[in-house]
Amino acid sequence: MLHIGRCTLAVTMDLTERKITKIAREASKLAVRTLKEDGIGTAEYDFIHLVRHHPGITQAEVREQLRVDKGAAARRAANLEAKGYLIRQANPKDGRSQLLFATEKAEGLRNSKAQVETTFYEWLLAELPEAEKIAFCKTLDTIYRRSKQESRAGFPHITALTEQGEGERHE
Repeated sequence: MLHIGRCTLAVTMDLTERKITKIAREASKLAVRTLKEDGIGTAEYDFIHLVRHHPGITQAEVREQLRVDKGAAARRAANLEAKGYLIRQANPKDGRSQLLFATEKAEGLRNSKAQVETTFYEWLLAELPEAEKIAFCKTLDTIYRRSKQESRAGFPHITALTEQGEGERHE
């Protein structure tokens, strides 16, 4: 147990030292730099990404998913439409809302971000011997599949572990 002020935290040993997160953060920094060259910020990219994965989503649904206020969502949608990344169409179900769709330009942006990340990860692996690359990628795939499975289930195991840790803190 670690005591900081009035907080008591359960201390666990993270063998990864959060290096997966740290590598992803570095890849993200590189991608952000590339996106800025295209005139896109991270909040706008998140908006585009959501619309790409949910064609015909409403602005209200975007607000809910991204947890942004009405004004911010409206400004982002208008800016992205002006830049040619989104189009809006009237919602046939109600005359007031609009449906959002990504354009071909938005698809190109996705491809450029993915290409930057791919290049970065390839560079990271380049100096490893082939057998180590294969073993690493196999292990990474196993971890990724477990992560996706837990996420799709709503994180039941992680929630239980977190709640168990909180219970220990209150004892």
